[in-house]
Amino acid sequence: MSDDDAVKAAERWREAAPGAVLLDGFHALKHALRFGAEVRCAITSDRAAVLELAEGLAPDVTARLGDLVTEVPPETLRELLPRVHPTKVAALAARPGRDANTETMAKLPRRAPIVVLDNPRNLGNVGAVVRLAAGFGATGVITTGELDPWHPNAVRAGAGLHYATAVERLPADAFPPGPLYVLDPEGDDIRSVPLPDDALLVFGSERHGVSAELRGRATRLLSLPMRPQVSSYNLATSVAMALFHWGGSPEPQPEPGP
Repeated sequence: MSDDDAVKAAERWREAAPGAVLLDGFHALKHALRFGAEVRCAITSDRAAVLELAEGLAPDVTARLGDLVTEVPPETLRELLPRVHPTKVAALAARPGRDANTETMAKLPRRAPIVVLDNPRNLGNVGAVVRLAAGFGATGVITTGELDPWHPNAVRAGAGLHYATAVERLPADAFPPGPLYVLDPEGDDIRSVPLPDDALLVFGSERHGVSAELRGRATRLLSLPMRPQVSSYNLATSVAMALFHWGGSPEPQPEPGP
């Protein structure tokens, strides 16, 4: 690492940062690369350790990491990041366009449901749901309300898998077409109801539930099985149960290429 290379890398980082998605840590960067993110800048304080980690855990992206990652001094890394991930690597990537995400979710026929989080309150939960949606092959994740689903805390919790599915914040009147299956304690037992591939599965926050507006628009209310006197499930757990009931598993995909 030359001082000049480190200085240039820090300059590129500062130029790319406005409006970019922060990929915090090795796993977020690995997944973003696997699923086609436009990575604009990547830095680390220990390039050899990052490439060794890639060789062990993700050899399919090792060559691209070698081309992308620039080593900078530890103090520069600490200066540029809100906190340094234990893997000592971070990157900046372009955020997918809103039009592309909404077009993906609106296209019919859909082969997998869309998950809707109605006014979620916790960014970590949002990221965990995105990770689940990516794993199950869901068409996308929509959030309503004030939280940005692409906030760095959500992307960190999602391990960069925002790039493996469509993720967008939309008002209810801009939802893609499809029947609304709203999760509600007063609904029919989900185990008795087949979920169609074009469904929008709507989940409220643990404390407040689904809004009256979306509840009123529901094609059907569904409930998850729960032991009496247990108040609720974690949001990501509820989504996982519903997606598992849907029966979705992504079709076998080819192994990621080099």
